[in-house]
Amino acid sequence: MKTLIWITSVVLISVMAACTYGPDSPQGFSLPEGDTVKGEQVFMQYQCLSCHALTGYDDPSLLKEFDIPVPLGGTTSVVKTYAQLVTSVINPSHKLAPRNRYIEEKVSNNDGSSKMRKFNDVMTVQELIDLVAFLQPKYDVKPITYTHYGQYRML
Repeated sequence: MKTLIWITSVVLISVMAACTYGPDSPQGFSLPEGDTVKGEQVFMQYQCLSCHALTGYDDPSLLKEFDIPVPLGGTTSVVKTYAQLVTSVINPSHKLAPRNRYIEEKVSNNDGSSKMRKFNDVMTVQELIDLVAFLQPKYDVKPITYTHYGQYRML
């Protein structure tokens, strides 16, 4: 019994040590609050609708990159955090490859990287902040509804 407690303690200490914040940790990173009106202007200025769809927005003058645009906003069961949206703009390939493996129209290159253009050299940090401030409220988080069955009884 003492051996089991000792092994469990070592495993728990190892797990807790692995959770420490190293030099690559986002701990303490924060951007200032953005302006949603300016974010909408950034969204239109950088022609995001040529690849994306957002309810209530359309620009028929744009040449569409995909037959089925990549949706932004809408109802989701997963919270789209500020950090996730910032990462999606500055590093669009971050979580793209596994998620889009089975999509018929490929939005990723053969190497799994995103086809999204890099805006890091043209978009200012303030524009990024405003764009994310504009997009984040467009996501409506609805928790998954689980079916609750009564207890089963053995007869």
